[in-house]
Amino acid sequence: MNSVAAAHYQHRLCRVLEYIDTHLDEELSVDRLSSVAAFSKFHFHRQFSEFSGINVSKFIQLTRLNRAAYQLAYRDLAITEIALGCGYENVESFSRAFKKNTAQTPSEFRVQPQWHTWFNTYQSARALRMNHMIASTTPQVNIITTSDIKVAVLEHRGDPDMLDHSIRKFIAWRKQHQLPPGKFATFNIAYHDPETVEAGEYQFDLCVATNMDITGNTIGIVNKIIPGGRCAVLRHLGSDDLLRSSVHYLYSEWLPHSGEELRDFPLYWQRVKFFPDVPEHEAVVDIFLPLK
Repeated sequence: MNSVAAAHYQHRLCRVLEYIDTHLDEELSVDRLSSVAAFSKFHFHRQFSEFSGINVSKFIQLTRLNRAAYQLAYRDLAITEIALGCGYENVESFSRAFKKNTAQTPSEFRVQPQWHTWFNTYQSARALRMNHMIASTTPQVNIITTSDIKVAVLEHRGDPDMLDHSIRKFIAWRKQHQLPPGKFATFNIAYHDPETVEAGEYQFDLCVATNMDITGNTIGIVNKIIPGGRCAVLRHLGSDDLLRSSVHYLYSEWLPHSGEELRDFPLYWQRVKFFPDVPEHEAVVDIFLPLK
């Protein structure tokens, strides 16, 4: 198979992955999905499995449960609403599938999610996304000048596997102070790559843009400023699983050929559209690389 034909074949299967993402609350039959890919329904199962390493029914189930897991952990939706929105006929069938794959009931996961168990279960679907849902075009990088941004920050320090606990505390604090993402921009300051730093040294800031003056509080929210200045900006589309690839492109491909020098402030990004509020492939993150 030549490279053009292979790319076209992959694109047809990626259409299926995106279609599944955006129709999780509907019946996803072989007839329907094979039509999206323009494949014969008699061969679709084999084509999907051989190309992706996972059968389509399992991928659909894992995708539905992944959305449910994030909604349970980070959103206040009722479990019935989550179940129906993820394509289950009733709460009972959803709860059975969820517990079988996470070793927790939906209610238990909502209170104290065991992400390690879920991530191990989800690994095959995650690998498919990472291998086949990578943008086929060279990312566009723009240079802009930003203004100072005053933010309220929860500083996560230590094991990145514990970041979930900080995120949940930060979301709860934002709700308490009426700072919804739709009105108050969300930023993350990424001091380290979690794959290249010791767990105990990892630093990551969870930020919301607000002019509120923060006083003493029990969870450690503080004021900071994201300093204005020149920045290279790359818009990342899709799963956070591929975010590291976009960051890698900025540092390894764009920067060496740009003639630019970096400013003394860490990489940061703004979350423009969030999964699970939008399908995973429609999530949007603007990555900022501060320049002199």
